[in-house]
Amino acid sequence: MTTSDHICPIEDVQNSPDLRSLDIDKVGIKSIKHPVLVKDKTGGAQHTIATFNMYVYLPHNFKGTHMSRFVEILNMNEREISVESFENILREMIKRLESKSCDVEMTFPYFINKTAPVSGVKSLLDYEVSFIGKIVDGKFKNTIKVVVPVTSLCPCSKKISDYGAHNQRSHVTVTAEINKFIWVEEIIELIEKQASSELYGLLKRPDEKYVTEKAYDNPKFVEDMVRDVAAQLKLEKRVNHFIVESENFESIHNHSAYALIEG
Repeated sequence: MTTSDHICPIEDVQNSPDLRSLDIDKVGIKSIKHPVLVKDKTGGAQHTIATFNMYVYLPHNFKGTHMSRFVEILNMNEREISVESFENILREMIKRLESKSCDVEMTFPYFINKTAPVSGVKSLLDYEVSFIGKIVDGKFKNTIKVVVPVTSLCPCSKKISDYGAHNQRSHVTVTAEINKFIWVEEIIELIEKQASSELYGLLKRPDEKYVTEKAYDNPKFVEDMVRDVAAQLKLEKRVNHFIVESENFESIHNHSAYALIEG
């Protein structure tokens, strides 16, 4: 008799029944990092690291899901995960975890090489981008979330002051469910055009003068920001649904101003 004859099979606890009759809407893993490859509008590709959240629906009769399979699915890609393979990841989750619905959130830094408005010097600026995918009853929903830092200048401060006006850096966040491919750069550009001024990684003195005066000539309340961005998104046929948020990190208060529009 060999040693292997004495090895007992390991019990699969996750597959054991549960008697509480409670479905779990989302169960899975959070904050796992993996290399990704993202194509940009210039024709290049960015190699970056994304943080993944991965969930499936678990019916009431199962005690648990197979957590290790989420990691296995990510590692099926020998190197980087690409945007093109994003939907495939969700399809594989549905198949391997035997679920009727699943969600994946992939968040990563995205860089754009920007040109200063006067001097023409180039520098990289980073944006936080998320691809959010969901499959319910076989239907894939694709959502892009972008956080764009901009400058906002207070119209009230400009109106009541003899000189100057307070301004601040603001984060405008757009979460857009799309029906056709759309470049990340297109969403960023749409947002930046509605700000008092866009941001740059590197500015020379003539550039600083330009962006300061541009913001002064284009004051925006936090309410103006979300309304102006939402108005442009309403014209975009590739967007089914959107949420626009703006948070102004006030320079003369110890709190932020915030607004949201859903459309």
